[in-house]
Amino acid sequence: MLFLLEDESETIALGAKIASHLQGGELIFLNGELGAGKTTFVRGLLNALGHEGTVKSPTYTLVEPYTIAGKNVYHFDLYRINDPEELEAMGIRDYCDGNSVCLFEWPEYGAAVLPAADIILSFKYADTGRSVEIEFASVAAEFISKNF
Repeated sequence: MLFLLEDESETIALGAKIASHLQGGELIFLNGELGAGKTTFVRGLLNALGHEGTVKSPTYTLVEPYTIAGKNVYHFDLYRINDPEELEAMGIRDYCDGNSVCLFEWPEYGAAVLPAADIILSFKYADTGRSVEIEFASVAAEFISKNF
């Protein structure tokens, strides 16, 4: 499924649309170059779930945890991972517990360790906006794809 996003507000709206279909436990991979809109998408998703604070890329902290309406949401940025085994050492399986929503920017840096994604978004520059290809990659994501 391909979307053309003209500006930041459309990226935020796409995040909100995905958020409206989440059941809990989804693993979402966010691919794309620096500045392509990954964190903006996450901001839209988190705001739609009810988060009212700022949303920043966890480039240096590796993970930003959020508890929203009793649900855990974890936003990861794996850009600075040198070895996927670092994720094992930090207890990645505890985060990806089947109940929490986990959003991974730069998932390719943890590919050897990360569980399979339910939803994969690939952001690319397109003229003055962005294009985003969405792949619903699991049985769990079938519900979302049918209602999207």
